[in-house]
Amino acid sequence: MIRLEGVSRTYFNGTALTVLEQVHLQIAANEYVGICGPSGSGKSTLLHILGLLDHPTAGRYYFNERDVTTLSDEDSSRLRGRSIGFVFQSFNLVNTLSVLENVELPLFYQGVKAHERRARAMQCLEQVKLTHRVRHVPTQLSGGERQRTAIARALVTNPDLILADEPTGNLDSKTGQDILDVLDRLHAGGKTIIMITHDMAIARRLPRLLRIRDGRVSEGEGEGP
Repeated sequence: MIRLEGVSRTYFNGTALTVLEQVHLQIAANEYVGICGPSGSGKSTLLHILGLLDHPTAGRYYFNERDVTTLSDEDSSRLRGRSIGFVFQSFNLVNTLSVLENVELPLFYQGVKAHERRARAMQCLEQVKLTHRVRHVPTQLSGGERQRTAIARALVTNPDLILADEPTGNLDSKTGQDILDVLDRLHAGGKTIIMITHDMAIARRLPRLLRIRDGRVSEGEGEGP
């Protein structure tokens, strides 16, 4: 599904700062991969490139055998909306919308009709066991419920890939374990998941672990859930 060939990312702000350097990486469909590394190591930059939120300054990125390295912002946005779901540490929910409306939102932007949006959103909320909270707004939810809402929103477009950026970072240990159980079920159901985490206990339980340090990626040892 994913192939990076010599991908580097350098930012220029008076001086050049290379955040990723010569990354070679392959990730197959239905893999569950953790990425861990210290702060500033390049984890988020790598995730942003994988999620088509940023472009490499060198190398090639192939997504489902398509070279997406130099896609325009419009084409990147279109492919991202159709094929990639995001789960963020800070949830990124709209507090003025209900749980159901938050999950429907990606489909609204894609022009999907209201009745289909509703049906697909409810199906995803059922997957994360949150149908009893559909009319509540995010401020009325616990942290775990907000993250499950975010996961349902990531699922609603039926993406090929789910990118999770520290999905348990704002949660207590028990609630975090509940979220990991949800992600485990999604992987068992066929989803490809890439997760950034700074928690080695979480990283080691994943089937495959990548370590990143000073912009360079190496294979670690995962144990699997």
